[in-house]
Amino acid sequence: MALLEIRDLHVFYGNIEALQGISIDADPGEVVAILGSNGAGKTTTLRTISGLLRPRSGTIAFEGRSLLGLPAHRIVAAGLSQVPEGRRIFNILSVEENLTLGGYLIRSQRRLVQERKGSVYELFPQLHERRAQLAGTLSGGEQQMLAIGRALMSAPTVLMLDEPSLGLSPLLARSVLRTVKTIAESGTSVLLVEQNARQALRIANRAYVIETGRILMEGPASTLANDERVQRAYLGGFEDVEAPAGTTGP
Repeated sequence: MALLEIRDLHVFYGNIEALQGISIDADPGEVVAILGSNGAGKTTTLRTISGLLRPRSGTIAFEGRSLLGLPAHRIVAAGLSQVPEGRRIFNILSVEENLTLGGYLIRSQRRLVQERKGSVYELFPQLHERRAQLAGTLSGGEQQMLAIGRALMSAPTVLMLDEPSLGLSPLLARSVLRTVKTIAESGTSVLLVEQNARQALRIANRAYVIETGRILMEGPASTLANDERVQRAYLGGFEDVEAPAGTTGP
């Protein structure tokens, strides 16, 4: 049994079926990439797991327990956190205050809140340097670090990231995705929706390709990275791709 199991998930927006039987697994410490074109259903998948959308049918199980019907804050408390597309940080609050809000569920345990902030600052030293700075004045890369750090304040077992490199320079995007891999290596599972398929496949263990609400392909990231269909549709042609972390070369 996987840590997170999604089975035959059907989600509708009115009469439009956005997800048509999605099934996804994630194991401990694994980076699972979810790839697809705009409108394929990637964000809908994450929002449904997070409890922000209710499926019409299907199952979502975490550590063997159903998440269906739970409100979003209960799902966070259970151990799943999402960093939404666009970061959604509080611009008029400081870095420190944003992190404090991320620890809302443990707000009565001040020592634990401080310990978790310390872990975030260790992962993102730039945030420590700017902890008193208003979040809205940070660079795009620093804002993404803050959004991830805020999610980590709840010490999730599963971290869901929706387009973490969106709007970042290639250098910053690579830095953020390397940090995502570091987070997974610490034992946190990561569901990664990422526009940069090439970079996502480099750090992922496994991947799913979604098109029009259905799983088109799935398998080890190294296998998909070298699949001609994936190369043509998402990687800009057929060429060698650096093997994902955790795989070995010839």
